[in-house]
Amino acid sequence: MRNSSLNLFMVFIYCFLQSFSFRWVFLWEKGYQETDAVVSSVTTKVKGVTLTNTSLLGARIWDVADYVIPPQGENTVFVMTNAILTLNQSQGRCPELPDDQTKCEVDNNCVPGYVSTHSSGIQTGKCVPYNSSIKTCEVFAWCPVEDDYHIPKPAFLREAENFTLLVKNNIWYRKFNFSKRNILPTINSTYLKNCIYDAQTDPFCPIFRLGKIVEAAGQDFQEMAVEGGVMALQINWDCNLDRAASHCVPKYSFRRLDNKDSAHTVSPGYNFRFAKYYKNSDGTDSRTLVKAYGIRFDIMVFGKAGKFDVIPTMINIGSGLALFGVATVLCDIFVLYCMKKKYYYREKKYKYVEDYELGADET
Repeated sequence: MRNSSLNLFMVFIYCFLQSFSFRWVFLWEKGYQETDAVVSSVTTKVKGVTLTNTSLLGARIWDVADYVIPPQGENTVFVMTNAILTLNQSQGRCPELPDDQTKCEVDNNCVPGYVSTHSSGIQTGKCVPYNSSIKTCEVFAWCPVEDDYHIPKPAFLREAENFTLLVKNNIWYRKFNFSKRNILPTINSTYLKNCIYDAQTDPFCPIFRLGKIVEAAGQDFQEMAVEGGVMALQINWDCNLDRAASHCVPKYSFRRLDNKDSAHTVSPGYNFRFAKYYKNSDGTDSRTLVKAYGIRFDIMVFGKAGKFDVIPTMINIGSGLALFGVATVLCDIFVLYCMKKKYYYREKKYKYVEDYELGADET
């Protein structure tokens, strides 16, 4: 009775291991398929117009040529949402912004030729009035120097959340000579002009509203627009090419890439500077300096395709057969060392004999 129970138990363990390995290798991991990584290209197009009315600029229209910088990037697009503008700069001498290093009382407090990493220009050695109550060292620089101590709140281009982003993605699996794009064959021009991506109603629309991208990542667009940030638009192309090509479709997801929490408060967001130059009537050069804050959208494409192939199938079948030996070893270990009646089973498995030397007469 005990022997039959032991045999049934070992058969159960044996079958369980074989079933598990078969399901894992062939059904879950699809070990019968040859696989290939995706090769991808991405192009983007942003659309949207907004109006601002400020004391500095008055009423002004902003379109794509104003807020998308640069016009094209490699798998990325930057949309300016906030800005600090310094108008009519020209090269000359002017007071530096006041701080612990630039405030002065007399000329001896300023060092001719001195420049630091935070300087707006090169000191001339003179101490000049910055305003009615403060003196700072004079610098040779683009004047007037930029004052970026106060970031506009709310964001300068807060209506940018209603702008749209068209993502055109072409993918190719080289091993299988399979290519496709995210504008699916079922999408016509009429639908493309009117659709906006929605995970429930329009999961294959390639046009995204910027505010919805940020919201889908669990962030607040108006808060993020003030100091900028980096967002990821992820496109997943996991395809089973043993099925029809129509089943190979993109899946979109969104997340914020830069840290935004209470533990990371130093230099938050994303910003950079650029200038627009022009020549005055007297032949001198002037510029408008822009410190641009905004959201950079990184389009990340990843995926894997699989298709039946004899070679990986045979390799994995051979690996499965090798587990027969492993199953026997595991059953022995469990029965001989883990069960309550391990001593009884050990007696049945091993036969002990006495070791003695044969006598000379018996030889």
